[in-house]
This record gives sequence, structure tokens and C-alpha cells, in this order.
Amino acid sequence: MSSWLPHRFFRPRGWAMLGAGLLMLLFAQTLGRRDLMTVGIFLMLLPLLAGAGLRLLRPGFTLQRTFSPEVVEAGATATVGLIVSGSRAGGGRVEMRERLPARFGAPPSFMYPSRGTTGGTSRYEYHLVCAQRGQFRIGGASAEFSDPFVLTRLRQDVDAGQLLTVSPAAVPLPPTSLTGGRGVDGMKATRQRANPSNDDVMTRQYRHGDPLRRVHWPATARHGELMVRQEESVTTPEATLLLDQRAAAFTGGLSGVFGTGHEGAHPELATSEAFEWAVVAAMSISAHFLEHSYSVRVLDLFAQPGFLHSRSAPSRHEELFDGSAGLATIAASLAAVELSTPRAAAGRAAALPGDALVDKLATTSRRGPVVALLGQLGPAEAAALAPVAGHGEGAFAILVCEHPERQKPALEVLRRAGWHATAVPPKAPLAQVWAGLDEFQPLARGDGAEVHRGSAAASGALP
Repeated sequence: MSSWLPHRFFRPRGWAMLGAGLLMLLFAQTLGRRDLMTVGIFLMLLPLLAGAGLRLLRPGFTLQRTFSPEVVEAGATATVGLIVSGSRAGGGRVEMRERLPARFGAPPSFMYPSRGTTGGTSRYEYHLVCAQRGQFRIGGASAEFSDPFVLTRLRQDVDAGQLLTVSPAAVPLPPTSLTGGRGVDGMKATRQRANPSNDDVMTRQYRHGDPLRRVHWPATARHGELMVRQEESVTTPEATLLLDQRAAAFTGGLSGVFGTGHEGAHPELATSEAFEWAVVAAMSISAHFLEHSYSVRVLDLFAQPGFLHSRSAPSRHEELFDGSAGLATIAASLAAVELSTPRAAAGRAAALPGDALVDKLATTSRRGPVVALLGQLGPAEAAALAPVAGHGEGAFAILVCEHPERQKPALEVLRRAGWHATAVPPKAPLAQVWAGLDEFQPLARGDGAEVHRGSAAASGALP
């Protein structure tokens, strides 16, 4: 309705013509000149008729918006492309403007058609940089039309806009023993078949070309024909990433939670500084494992898919990711992952269901490490997670909280169960924490606390 208000209905030229028409009518009334009355009526009717015609014959536009890349890392530049096509209301001027969240600065504007345009289609491009992860509505675009005489104006929305997904930026991580025992391609030789079972037959009949050194003589004697050992096969390693998403673990409830995005599209993300550290760590660790040809399974502490409650997840029920496509899916899913609200956590038991995680991880047959990114834990919660350590080729836990020194009871419970566990503040450098995660040479400090040698101690981590 605001577009019909008088101060937005006419351009300055239109207001000038209306004023001149009114003045002519006054002169006609004073001087008794019918010709001045005709001129006055004409001057006043022309802007009104131009405005009515503009609204009745308003031009139609189509707008196509693209993002490059489709999912942009926080701090990187996204290129927004616009393709606009349509008509121009008898050749009138069209000014278009994008709507942007305030964090992106002043919105761009442009004229349609652009210079050198043929066929009624114009192309435009501008760039955006966002320092925080989230989903942000870019657009829609609005168009302001004028009649051919530039007397009136009309503003209308061209489209509703699109969501730009900004993922957390991965931090390069140094190589550690977490990928030990694997070749450069991430593969590890095993004498079991890729999907082992109790019915596996470890020998087979001799085939032409098999080396004699592979002949299995006891089986040959038993079967009465040459039998050879089955070739060693390889299994794809599978790392499991546990991402704690409980609001109480990172914020002591939802007090202190701040927002990072979704302006104009969704409510603010429920997150905290400690959880943002964990999200960046999840992105970085996933990229590190996938670059070493691991598969990555992402779960929450309730044995559910890790991105089940992420608004930006392409597939919320997906939990196993492989290769570059898997990395892209993880990045998009982490863009809007957030802490569990009380409603999302309703119906769940207060204690962590460690047995559900054990059952889930039992299917992986110890094919890779388990890495847990946790908030603050109590001893009972740590005890629930303790048995998970027996279902991976090493179990590693990072507790992110404002007061790491208060996590010593939980760390002791985890370490007794076989976890490589440390607590760090949200300001700790991730690469240093990662490098010191598997160091187990504690140094006794004067206050009785323990720290690792090297980078873990420098980062403020409590191993």
C-alpha cells in the first residue's frame, strides 16, 4: 500500500506539472479564461493518467540469481550473479535494488536494461563477504518503474530472494597418529574380506597364475586339490565424529546464546563461542580425514545422525560421508547446525544413552578412530560415554568450555576407559590442540594439574 502514497506516487516532474495545472486553474478562475482552464486540466490529468497507465500496464520481469560457489566458506568471497529479463513499460526507466542483511553492507542497485543489452536480457554481478557461518536471505530485488514522461513512479518486488549458505572455514590440521597404520591413500591391508563374517572362507581353489607361495597345504590335503590363501583385501577406514549439540553442555542452558545468521529467513542460530569452536573443529577434522581417504560418520551423542536438526543439511538423515561430495555435504550441513533447544531435547533422557552409541559403532568393526567434540561433562555423562572407546582404533575427546580446569573429574573417567581426552578453552588454537591430542607424557605442575608437552600445553589444553 505504501507505493500508492502521494509522496511516492509522483516524481518531481509530476509534482511540478500538478502544481502548474493547479496554478492555471486559479488563473482561469480569476481571469475568466477558458483556454487557461483547458491547459490546467490537461496539466493535472497527464500525471494522473500516466500513473494509472503505469499500474495497469506494469511491466513483467523474471530474475534468476546464482551464487558462486553455491556454499561459500566464512571469510571467503561469494559472487552473486543476476539475469534479468522483461519489458520496460513503453521505454520508461527501471531502477533495481537488491535487499541484503545489514552485515553485508549497502545493497547494490542497477539500471535495467544494462548498456549494450540485446534481446531484453541484462546480466549483473556483485560480490559478498560474510565472516560468520549461517544462512542469509539475499534479495529479493525491487524494481522502481517510471512512465515514458518520467512523471510517476511505481515500486514492486521482482522476486522473494534466495538463501546464501555460509559454511565454517576449515583449519588445516597437521598429520598425527590418528591416521597411523594407513597408507598414503588411507587404505589398510587386512587378512579379512571387506565385509567379514563368521562364514568367510579364507582359502579358494588354485587358479592358473597363482604363485605357489600362496598354496595352503593343510587345506590342499583336506580337499584333495590345490587350495590357496585368499588375497589380502583392503578396507576403507571409517572415522566417527561425535558432535555434542546439547545447549546445557555449551552454555549452561540457552542463557548466553547468541545468533549468527538467518536474517530474514529463520530465527537466529542458537550457539555460543564454545560451540562455534566445536563447529569449526568438526569441519576441519572432517576435511582432514576425507583428505586421507577416510569415510566420516557424523553422529550426535544420542546416536542420531549428526545433522538431523540442521536447517541447512541437504539430507538430514545422512550420517556417512565420502570424498569431495561428502565434504561439500558436511560443509553445507554445518552452516546452520545449532544447539538443541529445550523443545528439541524434550523426551530425551537426562543421561546420555551411551549404550545406543555403542550399538551404532559396533557395526564399524573398529575400522577407524572415534573423535568426540564435547561441551562440559559431568562424571556421570563421562561414564556413559566411556564404553565408546572400545569401538574404534583409538578414541579421542576434546571438551570445549570456558573453564577447562573444572573438567578434570570427567577427563579422569574418560582416560580410565581408554579415551585420549583433553579440555580446552574456546580461544585455543585448533591446530595445536589437534597436534597434541595423542601426546601422553604428562608433566606435573606445581598446582597438581597435568598438561601435555608441546603444542597442547601452549594452547591452554588440559590433557
